Amino acid sequence: MIIFIGLLVFPKLALGLSGFETGVAVMPLIKGDANDTEEKPTGRIRNTKKMLVVAALIMSVLLITSSFITTLLIPTEKFRPAHGGLPAGEASGRALAYLAHESLGSVFGSIYDVSTILILWFAGASAMAGLLNIVPRYLPRYGMAPDWTRAMRPLVMVFTTIAFAITLIFKADVNAQGGAYATGVLVLMSSAAIAVAVSAWRRKQKFWGSAVALIALVFAYTTVVNVIERPDGIKIAGFFIALIILVSFLSRIARTTELRVESVEIDETAQRFLDEAASQRTIRIITNRPEEGGAEEYRREIAENREDHNLSSQDPILFLEVEVCDASDFANKMKVEGMEVGGYRVLRAEGPAVPNAIAAFLLYLRDRTGKVPQAYFHWGSKNPVAYLFDYVAFGRGDTAPMTREVLRQAEPNEEKRPSIHVGGY
Repeated sequence: MIIFIGLLVFPKLALGLSGFETGVAVMPLIKGDANDTEEKPTGRIRNTKKMLVVAALIMSVLLITSSFITTLLIPTEKFRPAHGGLPAGEASGRALAYLAHESLGSVFGSIYDVSTILILWFAGASAMAGLLNIVPRYLPRYGMAPDWTRAMRPLVMVFTTIAFAITLIFKADVNAQGGAYATGVLVLMSSAAIAVAVSAWRRKQKFWGSAVALIALVFAYTTVVNVIERPDGIKIAGFFIALIILVSFLSRIARTTELRVESVEIDETAQRFLDEAASQRTIRIITNRPEEGGAEEYRREIAENREDHNLSSQDPILFLEVEVCDASDFANKMKVEGMEVGGYRVLRAEGPAVPNAIAAFLLYLRDRTGKVPQAYFHWGSKNPVAYLFDYVAFGRGDTAPMTREVLRQAEPNEEKRPSIHVGGY
């Protein structure tokens, strides 16, 4: 019965979980061991567990004791919320502050009020520190935010402006903001519990997976009840989600012509191909989207390009093929592998978008060899609008004009810019 009653009133206590989401946000800032790696941050995970356990113990003691004390010492009518034109009770939304003034005097009560404000300020600063760590690390990388969000000062101004706007919209009403805040906390905790349960099941940890799944179910129930009772939170969340989608869409369009490649790594075979090509007067690259993948395909491509661009049969040629790994990844390290197929020299790479990866490789080739490479393409056969959609969504499209535009923005000097040649039908 106690468990049932606890589940029944749990949605009303959800705001007591406040603080855990801040702990989650600052996890990347927690110090780990000297031998930690990005793939296996053992020390950081261990220290994060310690932080969460200590936070849970502190919060449990403070919440239980404060609830017990305020229930015994404050009359019921003092808790009355504002309703039907009647003003709220003196302890509504400020039970501990009421006790501090009523039982310990106005001086101590004022000190308590000031300390509460300072604690909330520090809590806000902690949440902002987490956001400042997360947003520049993830959102710009995946094209979900403008590139200027990597800078701290503009980001601080944006978050501060949003905080002031929310305070004004809710008229600094603690109870009004509490519902919205509780919704955000519960959604975060529910999604985290689901993620942990899925992770445990994938690792064949059936006991922990089932236990966390039960916790996720409780959080999901609490979230639904909280949304029904206090819909303000879901309304605000819906507005922010729509705003984030809009900003992400505009950001992705605005950033489509970025190089998206932080560095280029080549293997020994590719290095040998480039060294031999650099010994020639001109470096010629034929871009190719592999279909059959055999020697006949490369023979046909060379024949078509020699005819379309009047290339000499003596000119050595390299093939460059790019496969899209993740079109949402706006910053990655491109690895290039060299291989021989039927006597033809082929460079194969993976990138977030074909035109951007080709442009990045051409600039890398120019900087490494000191020669401006010549790249050869075929015209596309689809509608330009369809190509534009393919490029924005999937990293493909009409490769030649997009590669040229990426190069134009990356290298304003025409004499140093790799040349793009387009032929065929």
